[in-house]
Amino acid sequence: MPRPRLSTLAACTTALATALLGSATGAQAATAEHHSGTLSDGATWIADIPAQWNGTLLLFSHGFGPTAASDAPSAAAQEALLDAGYALAGSSYDPHGSMWALDSAERDQFGALAAFRGQVGTPTRVISVGQSMGGLINAQIARDGAGRVNGSLGLCGLVAGGVDLDNYQLDAEYTLATFFDPADADNLVNLGGQADAAALADRLSKAVETAQQTPAGRARIALVAAYLNLADWAPGQQPPARHDFAGQEQQQYAWLAQGLLRFIVPARWSVEQSAGGNTSWNTGVDYAGLLHKSAHAKQVAALYREAGLNLRTDLNRLTRGADITADPAAVAHLKRTSTAGQGVAVPLLDIHTTADQLVPVEQESAFAERVRTAGDSARLRQAYVARQGHCNFTTAEVIAGLHAVEHRLAAGHWDDAATADELQHSAAELNLGGAAFTDYRPSRQTGTR
Repeated sequence: MPRPRLSTLAACTTALATALLGSATGAQAATAEHHSGTLSDGATWIADIPAQWNGTLLLFSHGFGPTAASDAPSAAAQEALLDAGYALAGSSYDPHGSMWALDSAERDQFGALAAFRGQVGTPTRVISVGQSMGGLINAQIARDGAGRVNGSLGLCGLVAGGVDLDNYQLDAEYTLATFFDPADADNLVNLGGQADAAALADRLSKAVETAQQTPAGRARIALVAAYLNLADWAPGQQPPARHDFAGQEQQQYAWLAQGLLRFIVPARWSVEQSAGGNTSWNTGVDYAGLLHKSAHAKQVAALYREAGLNLRTDLNRLTRGADITADPAAVAHLKRTSTAGQGVAVPLLDIHTTADQLVPVEQESAFAERVRTAGDSARLRQAYVARQGHCNFTTAEVIAGLHAVEHRLAAGHWDDAATADELQHSAAELNLGGAAFTDYRPSRQTGTR
């Protein structure tokens, strides 16, 4: 059988656009059949099936937060997908533990799929979809799901995994505390609970606000941002010019001022709760070498010069003081439950915004390298949306990504369907919020041990 041409994707997209525009009232979504149940570990699952089901089931993995069952990235996407004929399903993950529910998430997603088959019927095709932390789960499903899922779509996925996440965040928090809040330098890990974590986040945030008032403080905030892999394009702003180092720092600070630390510090407690101890360390880290790998190294050096600070002195101070050790059992637990990239068994398309403050786009570089090492690069494609914010996708971008995965399954290999131009064309035809796909290559992720 000849492979479908790219025009097949365009035809499918046009047909979907026509179907969606012709059902402005969301008729299929309004009349969808809803199912739910409980798995053996107490996780709940839900499913929604449109009256005119096209046979494809989307198995959705939700992100970090309350362990409640969800089956779509957003209400708007849910309505559009049901109206287009897709069935949707997803689980809560185990509700009895941490919101970092990686102990059970993949198992519960496969459990939800089995429950769907038993209660509803057998889909002709299953495509897994995951968002944020759910993007990590989705990558695990793409690795382990051969024979159960046919393809995968990842959205803003935390695909570098939990160990990398905790370590580069520790590098940033350690730098911040060293220069702005020394009293908390020994309080960054082994958090006592959500209240302690929230209080620490508040102190660190206030220290950053104070530091922003001086050139020296701004230079060191840029160093913190470099270790955090923090985007220099903030909401409501135009991207700063390549050599506008002060403008870049101002936009990085804007992310911090909007409460970024108040999210990631308490989230660390959830990871420690799940793993049973501290999962990050900086003993033996060369902070000069770490900065050298960052895309923001020139920015940091320039701001240090302008502030009259000696960058080498600060980097040496960080390296000498790096004495945080991890709990080996907790690290082993996190590696076992919260990693991906060891292989990809089914086609996977990852989509990421270029300025993601919570799950930096650099995670895609780390993930691609691990997939390449596993010998599975042919199954992975990555695409990028030029926009600020975590998981800040339009419905059109989500559905265009889904169509690209479907085209890959029909064609038998990746082709132009997953390029920025074709994804942009596919999304634009849907009239579902516009699109901003762009050719982009993320920088290397800092903080990988």
